[in-house]
Amino acid sequence: MVEVATRTLPLSGVHGGSSKVRLEPAAPAARINLRVRAEDVAALSAALGVDLPVRPKTSASANGRTALWIGPDEWLVIAEGNTDIGSMLVAAAAKSGALHSATDVSHRNTAILVSGAGAAAAINTGCPQDLSLQAFPVGACSRTIFGKVEIVLLRTAEDAFRVEVWRSFSDYAFGMLAEGARDAAL
Repeated sequence: MVEVATRTLPLSGVHGGSSKVRLEPAAPAARINLRVRAEDVAALSAALGVDLPVRPKTSASANGRTALWIGPDEWLVIAEGNTDIGSMLVAAAAKSGALHSATDVSHRNTAILVSGAGAAAAINTGCPQDLSLQAFPVGACSRTIFGKVEIVLLRTAEDAFRVEVWRSFSDYAFGMLAEGARDAAL
């Protein structure tokens, strides 16, 4: 009999927060890291079913996918649900005919959802970025730091964020966010 290994979800069963902040692991999602030249953005957008944003700090959503502008030629595309969709997104990008690099990073990353009146304050315990609505409106995203780790931060609502982090750093990030949530409640 062949035993099939199953991957344990990072942060499975953890919870945290305070009276002003809710912390929860995000549901599994497919993710691809995409690198493409400006002249090929339209072809990749059509192939992936979501417009790749071309302005810094912006995101776009369509068809259950969210594309986050990470750099002048780099995007993180997240598809909620099954992580197996990552290879399908890579294949769709390959069929576009555009010169690009698409890497399935579904199992490298995980996400922590941070919401509530103190969400920005909890994140700011380890992230120096200005998270005021004026500087970081709904839909804004950026690659930044949180404590000692790199994260990709997406504002999903006025009082809600998605923190993308490498799974190997997820316990650290969740622990720091939990402390930030306690501080935000004081």
